[in-house]
Amino acid sequence: MIEDKNNSRTPLSELGEFGLIQHLTKNLEIKQESTVKGIGDDAAVIDFKEQKCVLSTDLLIEGVHFDLTYVPLKHLGYKAVVVNLSDIYAMNATATQITVSIAVSNRFPLEALEELYAGIATAAKIYNVDVVGGDTTSSTTGLIISVTAVGYTNEDALVYRDGAKENDLLVVTGDLGAAYMGLQVLEREKQVFEVNPNSQPDLDQYTYLIERQLKPEARKDMPELLKALDVKPTSMIDISDGLSSEVIHLCTQSKTGVHLYEDKIPLDPAVISICEEFKLNSTTVALNGGEDYELLFTIKQEDYPKIKANPNLTVVGHMTDEKTGVGLVTRANEKIELKAQGWNPIKE
Repeated sequence: MIEDKNNSRTPLSELGEFGLIQHLTKNLEIKQESTVKGIGDDAAVIDFKEQKCVLSTDLLIEGVHFDLTYVPLKHLGYKAVVVNLSDIYAMNATATQITVSIAVSNRFPLEALEELYAGIATAAKIYNVDVVGGDTTSSTTGLIISVTAVGYTNEDALVYRDGAKENDLLVVTGDLGAAYMGLQVLEREKQVFEVNPNSQPDLDQYTYLIERQLKPEARKDMPELLKALDVKPTSMIDISDGLSSEVIHLCTQSKTGVHLYEDKIPLDPAVISICEEFKLNSTTVALNGGEDYELLFTIKQEDYPKIKANPNLTVVGHMTDEKTGVGLVTRANEKIELKAQGWNPIKE
């Protein structure tokens, strides 16, 4: 899983830390005007002039956040970048730079890290961000990746989690649940492989689900689209830990309640189909699956006509008085309390 297709292996000890950094980053280009100094000095230098800097960081640990049995290193590098950029877009900001730090054990040859950085470089190119620094070190527990994302926006464009008001509409981008079901497919096939290593899975019918898990895309288009529609969200968050968790975050920070409508939650037909195959409730998957990296935000009711015809956006509920509580209105028109049952990064 961590060798290249020619099975050539170059020990990292042959390069040393600085040689490794130079080798992995030699083809990275600087494209952002705000990048004054990138890799090659003690620190990067970024100039945003009169705008506000937005900063976010994330950690991915082998065996906790990813399994190299079925996660290609190039996809992992791509995903590590994207999940961090999603946080910048959730602030209604533009992402411009990233730093990448990795810790690796001696079972990883140079060729494996070249694959990882190929994914990082691809994401940087597609999302138009500069890789301006990072660190490398050894690890006794496999692979660890830490990415910090930097961006900017005007102060009046910033959107926080705490701005939602009673009667605001709750809106979600894209569709939900596919990444989680992609993970279920991959885990199932891993178990089959462990029993019969000669088996070759046919995953064609699960392409969309697996892609949403292995190669998610952040909603870079949303800050631009909302600006074009002349809509500024009153609050916003990205959906990384599951819809239920993120809705609760918005309500807690904004001191509101919510009515979230089950029949409005956007589901791709592939998710509905695979949930039937796995005998899972599609609403539960959408609420608690996580890793969708869509955006969840609130808008004023008067802005509804501006977004109602957009296929990327779905109104899934509305904010209520805090005393009303955080509730899911089922298809049977019954209200049940929403609980955060999505991904918990520090659970025992």
